[in-house]
Amino acid sequence: MAKSQQTFSKREKEKKRQKKREEKQKKKEARRAEAKESEGGIPFAYVDQYGNLTDTPSLPSEKEEIDASEIVLGIPQKEEIEEEFDPVRKGKVAFFDHSKGFGFIMDTETQEKHFVHVSGLIDEINENDKVTFELEKGQKGMNAVRVSLEQ
Repeated sequence: MAKSQQTFSKREKEKKRQKKREEKQKKKEARRAEAKESEGGIPFAYVDQYGNLTDTPSLPSEKEEIDASEIVLGIPQKEEIEEEFDPVRKGKVAFFDHSKGFGFIMDTETQEKHFVHVSGLIDEINENDKVTFELEKGQKGMNAVRVSLEQ
């Protein structure tokens, strides 16, 4: 009796598999038919004088002549700003862990905290010391480097 139940469940599973295959084949054929229908009617887009996509071509009277020699390729040069910027900043040590070798310095002007590593120290620092430092771009933001005690 167990043998007939096993074959019955096998037959049922096979019927389900066959049904899934047929459904998949029907979907595939429907997609192919849909693709063939859309091939004849491919939508065509035009670009107007403002760079917008439209379904109608622009009039020749609306077209603007552009001199190709005036087009600049690449990144435009930044204009030099004649502003004196002092790279040396002043701050106060908010936190420093000597055992781990890092801490944070609070900038007195901007009130921002900047990461400082022991490798960026000139003088030995402790919490609440007033220091001068420079900023350098690090992996996770601006880092304080060349940190020395304020004279």
